[in-house]
Amino acid sequence: MLDAADDVMGVITQQIEDRFQMPLADLRRAVAAAPRANDDATAVVKWYGLLTEAQEALEKAEDALVVVLDSTPAELDDPAMALAHQVNAAVAVRDGRAMVVRHYLDPHSVGRRGPGAWRGATSAPRRGPALQTTAAPRPAPAQSVPVQGVSR
Repeated sequence: MLDAADDVMGVITQQIEDRFQMPLADLRRAVAAAPRANDDATAVVKWYGLLTEAQEALEKAEDALVVVLDSTPAELDDPAMALAHQVNAAVAVRDGRAMVVRHYLDPHSVGRRGPGAWRGATSAPRRGPALQTTAAPRPAPAQSVPVQGVSR
């Protein structure tokens, strides 16, 4: 039976394979052979590797927490709480890396220039700022005001 982590990693793997129309192992070999051929593929392979490392770290942290929880009485002690925080941090890292992978998989995500951009295609024409901005007015020159007790 697959657990949730295998399911998440499986879904992301499938998304990568669908996006690049090849198995992940073949994509890794292609990126290793020609890392500059497709910036998105290179980034996805890099971040998927980091995601895999984060998932492994999460699983180790969860296993350590389970061992402590199985041997701890009803109240959690400081070491158990520290492990729980470690698991939470590992989840945040894993989820952040998964978001980066998904960002590189979606050519229409915010901040992306679209498919073909890595081959020198031009991005959309530049537009002015959404809001009109002007320089802040300069303050009037300060007049000297005598301060009692201070001599100049």
